[in-house]
Amino acid sequence: MADIIQLLPDHVANQIAAGEVVQRPASVVKELLENAIDAKADSIKLIIKNAGKSLIQVIDNGIGMSQTDARLSFERHATSKIQSANDLFNLQTKGFRGEALASIAAIAQVELKTKQENQDLGVLIKIEGSELITQEIVSTTKGTSIAVKNLFYNIPARRNFLKSDTVETRHIIDEFQRVALAHPDIAFSLIHNDNEIYHLKNENLRQRIVGIFGKKIDDKLVPISETTDLVSIKGFVTNPKYAKKKRGEQFFFANNRFIKSNYLNHAVLNAYDGLLAPKYFPSYFIYMEVDPSTIDINIHPTKTEVKFENESAIYSFIRATVKHSLGQYNIAPALDFNRDENLDIPYNYANSTKKETPSITVNPNFNPFKTEGTSSKSTFTPTKQTQNWEALYTEIEPKTIEDIPVIIESNFEQTSLFTETEIQKANKTYQLQGKYIISSLKNSMLVVKQNLAHQRIIYEELLEKFAKTKNLSQILLIPIEIEFAKHDVAILFENKSELEEIGFQFQEFTSKGIIIKAIPTLIKQTEVLSILEEIIDNSKLEIPKESPSQLNYFCKVIAKNTAIKTGQLLNNKEQERIIDKLFSCKEPNYAPNGKEIFIHLPLEEIEKKFH
Repeated sequence: MADIIQLLPDHVANQIAAGEVVQRPASVVKELLENAIDAKADSIKLIIKNAGKSLIQVIDNGIGMSQTDARLSFERHATSKIQSANDLFNLQTKGFRGEALASIAAIAQVELKTKQENQDLGVLIKIEGSELITQEIVSTTKGTSIAVKNLFYNIPARRNFLKSDTVETRHIIDEFQRVALAHPDIAFSLIHNDNEIYHLKNENLRQRIVGIFGKKIDDKLVPISETTDLVSIKGFVTNPKYAKKKRGEQFFFANNRFIKSNYLNHAVLNAYDGLLAPKYFPSYFIYMEVDPSTIDINIHPTKTEVKFENESAIYSFIRATVKHSLGQYNIAPALDFNRDENLDIPYNYANSTKKETPSITVNPNFNPFKTEGTSSKSTFTPTKQTQNWEALYTEIEPKTIEDIPVIIESNFEQTSLFTETEIQKANKTYQLQGKYIISSLKNSMLVVKQNLAHQRIIYEELLEKFAKTKNLSQILLIPIEIEFAKHDVAILFENKSELEEIGFQFQEFTSKGIIIKAIPTLIKQTEVLSILEEIIDNSKLEIPKESPSQLNYFCKVIAKNTAIKTGQLLNNKEQERIIDKLFSCKEPNYAPNGKEIFIHLPLEEIEKKFH
């Protein structure tokens, strides 16, 4: 039989490797930013066009490369970061595999300009699909500029699998944020389609967090800090009262590298035990410094999943550190297990100068049943009078028989709690645990979840009003100004036309937030923020919208955020109104999210429980 195994050509091998390294434009952004950091740059600029599909360019002021190094950097397994296999367990840099540039050049058109500080001229290299197009000497500034154009131009099938520009831009911003948060000492800027989204200066960690997520997060941050022989922990967590329904800003960094760890995330949630409402999550920015030899960052191509040598100990340290900070800043009670509570001194005696032992006085003639001649004073004066003590036990004759209250329990007549007319007027519904509305039917009991029922009612009311009229706005006497992070403003701007369709009117979009001059008639001014945050979070999580007009989607968001909440007490009229309106809906069985709104408990099933 003829030999069938053969070596792949370099350009095919590079395209296969690119499948691991480059999954989407954000992957290129990550690799190029990390290379700029490894080049000791203190200022990095990221420029993208059309969500990175047309252009991804990173410009840095790092040490640059020589002509030979510039050309060699595009070869597979070419790197300056490691010399031997042992170096993999003592990594101090970001990129180390030597595959990034080779993989990127295999599926894009790449243009590299670079110059070292001690050189008069730099080098320009152009590569397309792993093929060198040109290499020449040029005049350029110190550092490196690398432009990646037309990503996946030679693999159209891969390009077709890319998401919309909005989604791909979101992933690029995520990668940019992670790198920028890991290095607050480096200035970063991000420009998308000629619009500057971020301009971050060299600053401290808190300023960097505020610079990325907006000033509104500043008051929510609680600092954490702990140093042990195994790990050094610092950063910030957020006050529990600012927890969100969705996992928002949650960041772990190990040796200035962003990592993902469900295990360590559980440690943080454990520290918040008892402080968060169900299904609410805190935000956190936790930075760990460990010995590089105790961490393996080479277990996944993206280098975001790592393995710690002493993972269980780090879990305990993170949990204890977060819990201690929440207690230290009076957000949660701090427990001191070394304190003996028996030795606690009351506050009013702590500074007392009295040293004598208190005396004990006993009154042998004290009568607890005596009612005459008692003093209103709090102190008791002993007396030696012992005469007529027998009179304490003589019968006291009342002046009249009417003065004696008589209750004969055996003859007590027990009547109904309600009169017949009260029973006829009895309430048709009652509320259980602030969650459910209970109503009796002819042969069954109806249990309705109030929040889901109200969502269905609001949802159908919105759809009906949209069908009848387009003027659904209420003009505000004073416009609302809401601060958002820059990337959140960009998301809202992308949804501007749909939001205006349901009744929002915007006065201005700024780099720091938005100004709203009108809101939909069916919502309150206090509900605007939660609705917009829901839209932003859904966009970040790539939750698909259901219809081309997006009408159903926005109606569901409004219904979810304006419906009565679990735990809200309702009077009987409000309960009955919800039941009546629910069964007037076109689809009373299911909430807008598809969950069942109510259940029937037949009388037969109830009776079976008592047999």
